[in-house]
Amino acid sequence: MKRRSRRRRVKTFAIALSVGGVSAFALSQPASAQNAAPVQVLDAVTVVSSKTEERASDALAPVSVIDSETLSTRMPSRISDLLYGIPGVWMQDRGDDPSTAINIRGLQDFGRVAVIVDGARQNYQRTGHFANGSFFFNPELLSGVDIVRGPTANIYGSGAIGGVASFRTKDINDVVRPGETWGVDSHTVFGSNSARAMQSVFGGVRVNPNVDLFAGGTYSTQDNYKDGTGYTVANTWNKASSGIAKLTVRPADGHEIKLGGIFQENLFNIGQPRRTLADPNVLNNNVTGTSIYATNVKNYMTTLGWTYARPDDKLFDWDAKVYWNRTENDQRKIGHTSGSSFGNCVGVAPGNNISGCIGSTRSYNINTLGFDIHNTSRAETGDWRHAFTYGVDGFQDKVNSFDLAGTSDTTTPSGKRTVWGGFFQYKANYTSLLEIVSAIRYDSYELTSNAGGTTGSRFSPKITVGLLPTAVVTPYVSYAEGYRAPSTTETLVTGAHASATAFDSFFQCADQPAGVYSTFCFLPNPNLRPEVGKNKEIGLNLKKNDLFTSGDSLRGKFNVFRNDVYDYIDLVTSAPQAVDNPGYPIPGMTASKFYQYQNSARARIEGFEAETAYDAGPWFVGLSATIQKGKNMQTGIGLYSIPPQKITTTAGVRLFDNKVVLSLMWAAIKSNNDIPVNYLPGRPTISSTSICRRSRHRT
Repeated sequence: MKRRSRRRRVKTFAIALSVGGVSAFALSQPASAQNAAPVQVLDAVTVVSSKTEERASDALAPVSVIDSETLSTRMPSRISDLLYGIPGVWMQDRGDDPSTAINIRGLQDFGRVAVIVDGARQNYQRTGHFANGSFFFNPELLSGVDIVRGPTANIYGSGAIGGVASFRTKDINDVVRPGETWGVDSHTVFGSNSARAMQSVFGGVRVNPNVDLFAGGTYSTQDNYKDGTGYTVANTWNKASSGIAKLTVRPADGHEIKLGGIFQENLFNIGQPRRTLADPNVLNNNVTGTSIYATNVKNYMTTLGWTYARPDDKLFDWDAKVYWNRTENDQRKIGHTSGSSFGNCVGVAPGNNISGCIGSTRSYNINTLGFDIHNTSRAETGDWRHAFTYGVDGFQDKVNSFDLAGTSDTTTPSGKRTVWGGFFQYKANYTSLLEIVSAIRYDSYELTSNAGGTTGSRFSPKITVGLLPTAVVTPYVSYAEGYRAPSTTETLVTGAHASATAFDSFFQCADQPAGVYSTFCFLPNPNLRPEVGKNKEIGLNLKKNDLFTSGDSLRGKFNVFRNDVYDYIDLVTSAPQAVDNPGYPIPGMTASKFYQYQNSARARIEGFEAETAYDAGPWFVGLSATIQKGKNMQTGIGLYSIPPQKITTTAGVRLFDNKVVLSLMWAAIKSNNDIPVNYLPGRPTISSTSICRRSRHRT
């Protein structure tokens, strides 16, 4: 095979501006500038909603896609930078923690949103004063993202009653063009705020038409950043490194076997020190704060996939994958809210029974083994086209927590969860007038640990009917059910929430010796029932080319939904009672003694979503909107997980024969105030201005 080499230098200049968390500005030159796409990509191909290829604009489901061109113009430093403009999607982030928790349609935590990277589930979860389910991933490794909202993608796997976020990593096609034999892609970023810098290099070689090799790595670092008032926010520094490698072999016509591996490491300190109100840069031992932990998170992922597809084979079109994913979070306490010692830390080091002593260590490890196998068979009868998709999938989580001096192993108990299921989907198209998608899924789970266990299973149906799917306007209706097994923590958490000082030593728990008192007691719930989401949806797809001028395009997706989640799981407190501790310094003090995850009869989440994009070639504009609300129907109280209302506008122009793209993003946000009394409404944060220069070197 003739070897071809090509050197091309492309420089990208970018400016990002954010004021009040509501606007962004970018000037960029993507690697494929001659085919620059609008920021909101609705014509990209996706498989998330039905496991068969279709354009997002044609899918009879609330699907959003971010492709590689959009990634190149966004310059994300974390996953939330990518998903901000997608309707129905919100992120829970911390400045001192590089992980991301995804909220879709007001549902998050404990696997309600299935997060998938190259087909591998990301099930890491740690219970504390943060989201109960987040993941660590470097966006520089990404090639694209697919989001489907609601349980309409129930065939994609168990638990996703909120939705699915599927991430695709870079591959050889991202650095080697058709006709080339090898290529190298280098990316450099500098930031003025927090002395941020990032360098990545990816390379690929086509050894022959049947063998590809791809590998690359990234390294990034940033110092503590300054907030909008000019104060340096402590512990917002981090260092991250990652590596990726893939081997692709095509042993026969239509067959492709891919072995992939990813390693990531994040180094950071989590927790905010004690700061004075007048000057946050000055520490004050008399002001409370949080404990600080030096943290090292490592993530290992290996996937092995086998796909087969040939245009002339109507019977087989399969995708089989096995994967292993491991997240290790090792922490060492390096700071405490005050210099005092309490409980286990007396005579040892400053600290308490909850967070441990300075110098003590704790760890959270989760291993996930999984598989996903499905096939599509196709047939035609007269004017009808039929696609039958069927498969099985499953995963097993093994959680191991260790905390000798604190209580993290109590709130995140060790245990094993096994979840598997199978599905059958029938998709029928009658000429260009009608599309029907119906499916049935079976799910089963088992939880086991030293504290006990539980099992369950269920069938979940789905039906979608759309009219005129190839016309300008495509209305459709959909009903889908999803099934989420309770997590190890929700079911098995038990023991005392240890007290930090004598002033929160209220109650004696069953596992404590006489004379030892805690803040409250966790109760396990082996009878906890799985959640069942029942989603009703009316949607409208809008698709028109050559609307005003030749070559322009208009795309839109609009959805109205109501998701009733039966047996909704929430943490419930017992009625206040007098404290057990006879030596407590405040006579007549009352508090809740027991905390337990329990089922509520039903939670209802409903709302409206819109995503539009108009592309005239030299310029483009897009708008997305989210309006939703949610209540616990048993108590009548609003759900704390419902995100703010949001409208995001994107506009831009292409200059110099599409070699430069100038774009602006603006968002208006209204806080959700219908929440429990012990929660604060989420509000936009103040962000500082940043300017960065980015260059790509391609060989």
